[in-house]
Amino acid sequence: MFTNQTVLITGGTGSFGKKFTEIVLKRYPDIRRLIIFSRDELKQYEMAQQFNHDKRLRFFIGDVRDRERLYRAFDGVDYVVHAAALKQVPAAEYNPSEAIKTNIGGAENVINAAIDRGVKKVIALSTDKACNPVNLYGATKLCSDKLFIAGNSYAGSKETRFAVVRYGNVVGSRGSVIPFFISCREKGVIPVTDPRMTRFWITLEQGVDFVLKSLARMKGGELFVPKIPSMNIMDLVEAIAPGCRVEIVGIRPGEKLHESMISADDARHTVEHDDYYVIQPDFPWWDEKTYLAGNGGRKVPEGFSYSSDKNDRWLTVEELREMIKEMYGE
Repeated sequence: MFTNQTVLITGGTGSFGKKFTEIVLKRYPDIRRLIIFSRDELKQYEMAQQFNHDKRLRFFIGDVRDRERLYRAFDGVDYVVHAAALKQVPAAEYNPSEAIKTNIGGAENVINAAIDRGVKKVIALSTDKACNPVNLYGATKLCSDKLFIAGNSYAGSKETRFAVVRYGNVVGSRGSVIPFFISCREKGVIPVTDPRMTRFWITLEQGVDFVLKSLARMKGGELFVPKIPSMNIMDLVEAIAPGCRVEIVGIRPGEKLHESMISADDARHTVEHDDYYVIQPDFPWWDEKTYLAGNGGRKVPEGFSYSSDKNDRWLTVEELREMIKEMYGE
């Protein structure tokens, strides 16, 4: 897919961007260029050192809020992975206009620049918090998702196609609860918002792999959701800090007890595959019968929803422990 092609990732110095870069450079040795687009020159410098100044890497300082800079960055680009976002829930609650400028305005800028520069495919990273959102971050990402799906109609006669990938909490990403629990373990007290809390759980490597597969299989307009396991917060505590006292501190502003990735309303347009779901676009140009015939999918039953508390796949304490050990050496 990437042989002699140019790929750009926005927010490329983040947790996902680094893992994406690592995997793409290893898996696609004949890639022409991989452009890291981000705001922080120090992180770009450190990342260049991390990858031994690989000649296939390019670093482009810019902000997705800056439409003109995106037009310059997208010149000659074949594929775009849009990972840039303000994603910390409490920060978005208290700085709503900033989250809107980046997550919504930035998405619109990426869409316009991609169409006008002739990018072939754009895939945007979403979040489980965009499904039935209760916080501002989730609401901005839902709006972003809608913009990218609609971008396929907005492109008109241009060949640029857009799709979205939505998945749950990422083990080892920036802001993960795991290092926080590890630091609290030394004090013997682990603060937990609610012992009933459940979350979808995916590793960075699994996330990158799913994005690459979705980029390859997308027609334009799909919202891809992987089938991934859930975990209970108390199992995570047991895996990290067995024997420590648990202090219940209450749910934070904008936080859910359980996460959803497909709502019952979305289920009317959802197709199930062996290891993922596709929420189809509700547009006249989308031919569901042709899509089902060509992709081997099947419609989900009426009233279906995909939430972390009703999942049929759960991580055990031992599996969580092994995952943490692999990621953090703990």
